[in-house]
Amino acid sequence: MTAVNPLRAYIAVTAAYWAFMLSDGALRMLVLLHFNALGFTPVQLAWLFLLYEVAGIVTNLAAGWLAARFGLAATLYAGLSLQIMALAALTQLDPGWAIAASVAFVMAVQGLSGVAKDLAKMSSKSAVKLLAPSEEGGLFRWVALLTGSKNAVKGAGFFLGAALLALAGFAPALWTMAAVLMAILIAVLLFLPKGLPGRMKSAESWGGWRSPDARINRLSLARMFLFGARDVWFVVGIPVYFQAVLSDGTPDSRRAAFFLIGGFLALWIIAYGAVQAMAPRILGGKGQPLPDTTRKAALWSGLLVPIPFALAALALWAGEPAPWLTATLILGLLAFGFVFAVNSSVHSYLILAFGSADRITRDVGFYYMANAAGRLIGTLLSGLSYQWGGLAACLATAGTMALLAWLATRTLPRQPAP
Repeated sequence: MTAVNPLRAYIAVTAAYWAFMLSDGALRMLVLLHFNALGFTPVQLAWLFLLYEVAGIVTNLAAGWLAARFGLAATLYAGLSLQIMALAALTQLDPGWAIAASVAFVMAVQGLSGVAKDLAKMSSKSAVKLLAPSEEGGLFRWVALLTGSKNAVKGAGFFLGAALLALAGFAPALWTMAAVLMAILIAVLLFLPKGLPGRMKSAESWGGWRSPDARINRLSLARMFLFGARDVWFVVGIPVYFQAVLSDGTPDSRRAAFFLIGGFLALWIIAYGAVQAMAPRILGGKGQPLPDTTRKAALWSGLLVPIPFALAALALWAGEPAPWLTATLILGLLAFGFVFAVNSSVHSYLILAFGSADRITRDVGFYYMANAAGRLIGTLLSGLSYQWGGLAACLATAGTMALLAWLATRTLPRQPAP
């Protein structure tokens, strides 16, 4: 294999991942706000994103083998290319179609985008394991920087999607994003160093999706419930609640609501990314033994549980939307984001610390398969719980998922099995 400058390769991979996540955040906000404005119910909105998450489950299992077989650069290029195709395809949506046809078409396109997202994510995260410096704390710092910066960029994408929808409209926004992502893909093809590691011998590329290390399997279970806890309120519940509170149905108020909702979700994701980048210092800094980090992961998982339950109780007590409730929700969800970000960052570090270099793409693929399963469950429950019991039911469901994540994290072994 050609010698690779690790820092240059890391910068190129991070830049490609940034570009992808900017488009991913913008596309999610475009679809959610556009179809909510067209009168889709919470359950119908949830359906729009279900195939995206199902595709993530399948893709993460296949992506581990694909990266092992063809290399991480190939799967990264494939992810960017498929996202461009998804953006272009969505411009063909006809407003005159029946709701069932619109839902089916958008689900299919979102499924393609889900494949693209998880190819890009698995490629980027696996590359960090193979490129990170070997000194103590180097892996955690590089993982935290990639993950934190990615989420800050995705947050900017939420605001970008809302702004493009308000200012340019649905189809022009999609074409703009596709053109920018095409330029990024060309730049990455030109500047990504040759010889990026990741390819294995073909005989080693098959089988063994479930790791022999119990730590990886239990961490994957905790990850599933952790992201379910977030997406239960994040995907449908809070955006629909805010749009109901902020818009009176007129075009001007609807556009203003687009900006405010996109701005809040962007702020949440950007702050979440900033906390992720600081997680190594929050959790104890350089040189901390791995068992200590594992113990702190369980502690921080427990801190997340009471927040959504407390917000659910307030929403139930309030009964109807009120300014004080909206302000409390914003503060409470920012607190949720802080604790969630620490949990997410330490998970991203632990999966790479637990994983062995000779099967890292499969371990990361299995872990992000669990991540996608959690998002799928959270997305479905977001629409169902909000339609069934409003905001209080939505937040109580998030609390239950957080509780299950804590219980799974508490079972993490401190050491690998002999």
